[in-house]
Amino acid sequence: MYEPSLDQLLSGTERRYNGAVSLQMRFEQHFRGGGQPSRTESGLLFLKKPGRMRWEYRNPEGKLFVSDGRYVWFYSPAMNQVEKSALKMSEDVRAPLAFLMGQLNFRRDFAILRAAVEGQETHVWSTPKSARSPYREVEFWISAGYELRQVRVASQEGGTMEFRFREERLGGAVNEGLFRFVAPAGAEVVER
Repeated sequence: MYEPSLDQLLSGTERRYNGAVSLQMRFEQHFRGGGQPSRTESGLLFLKKPGRMRWEYRNPEGKLFVSDGRYVWFYSPAMNQVEKSALKMSEDVRAPLAFLMGQLNFRRDFAILRAAVEGQETHVWSTPKSARSPYREVEFWISAGYELRQVRVASQEGGTMEFRFREERLGGAVNEGLFRFVAPAGAEVVER
């Protein structure tokens, strides 16, 4: 079986995502530690260049994380509250995944620590190069076809968020309205 070198794997993954204008996929998100109860959530993720994201949750229903490339909004229906912040200032661990719709460059953004083949995927351990990063370690699982299958982000506070992706669709039309956020009636809006 052919196994690409780490450099081939990273550059192939960069070409795959840097060449795409839009991306849609299903996600499953697992939270652990950091003083929060463990939980699993899931939904649909839409990404579009430059830096636009929409994490549309099906479980729990109604939860929403949206970026228009400049700002991020996080709506929690349980609290009926919207948090708004500048994308560059966001400490939310979903924000680093905006690199998928920017100019992905593993060697520029991450210090690659090591990699190992695990079944049909390569597991890559890395740390962010920026000392101001809200996360301390990022792990990637990449398929031989250069698809990002899983990302695990360890925060500075000790919590871990893991994302698993499936049913990826690169390209295709994505409605621009998905990246405009309108606060639900009666929701409190808090700016960070």
